[in-house]
Amino acid sequence: MSQQAITIAISNASSLLGSLDEFSEILLQSVSQGASIGFVQPFALEDARAFWLERVVPVLKTGTAVLFEAHLDGRVVGTVQLVLPQMPNQTHKAEVAKMMVHPGYRRRGVAGALLDALLVEASARGLKMLTLDTRSGDDAQGLYADRGFEVAGEIPRYARHPHDPERLEGTTYMYKWIGG
Repeated sequence: MSQQAITIAISNASSLLGSLDEFSEILLQSVSQGASIGFVQPFALEDARAFWLERVVPVLKTGTAVLFEAHLDGRVVGTVQLVLPQMPNQTHKAEVAKMMVHPGYRRRGVAGALLDALLVEASARGLKMLTLDTRSGDDAQGLYADRGFEVAGEIPRYARHPHDPERLEGTTYMYKWIGG
């Protein structure tokens, strides 16, 4: 049996809305598996749908973010956002945000393919630096390091744990120079 190739596409508001159920399921399952992406339990499918509709669709319409979607087995299985510069003194940099892969599709190269596509897009847009934050010690930190991101520093007790909101976890800030 041959392995199907991962394909990466850039979404717009219409394509996000057309795949809203898949995007919502990725977010719901990611949070339920403990991903530190801004949400805590209890977290329901309605909460996931609201995030995409209220927070992501508007930034896609204004062009202040680029949404990438990974396809495998004929469905959306992962996503990441490139948040574009907003301030005049920061037009050279953007932020990597909300990297998610459906738990049933992890360890298949989806996150790496998403990040590689994001790096190509950022470079094509003339950006010089990318920044991100990730839960300190999380598996994602290794992925980012493998793609050349360096640790800028750590803030202890930065965010609540998704399953235990009384537990505060550190976050690590990372950056990567992609241009001269």
